[in-house]
Amino acid sequence: MASSAAAYLDADENLEAIISRIEQKSRKIETLLKQVTHLCASRRGGGGGGRSKPVEALKTALEGTPLKTRDERCKSANWIVVHRAMMAIRDVDGMFNSLDPEYYDILMKYLYRGLSTGDRPTCDQCLKIHEKLTEKAGLGCILRSLADTVNTV
Repeated sequence: MASSAAAYLDADENLEAIISRIEQKSRKIETLLKQVTHLCASRRGGGGGGRSKPVEALKTALEGTPLKTRDERCKSANWIVVHRAMMAIRDVDGMFNSLDPEYYDILMKYLYRGLSTGDRPTCDQCLKIHEKLTEKAGLGCILRSLADTVNTV
């Protein structure tokens, strides 16, 4: 228990650094998603170059998630970033062709956070992704996500 408390203290000591990293991720994600909008507008359905940008944005959002912090500002700030990237995904099946399995468990945690908002568009998107993620990663992903009470989003 003491080591658990120490891990929280270490994470909470660097709140400003965590917020700074989240802001950097947010800027990178906005740049990626603007590229998608620009590609779609210039090609009008031609080519698929923009399809991987939302997945890249989601990977960026999930990387370095501040799991061990108790600070709600950090958790909320990172949720906003992940939510923005998640909502940009249009091809859920295609997403899993590009998303590495290392992201599955943390993505599942964020899906449950999204479902808890009660926001209809967010819940619809989370349920679509949840269905495909469960097919891809199995029930173990759900169990690990729910059983892990230390690493929270």
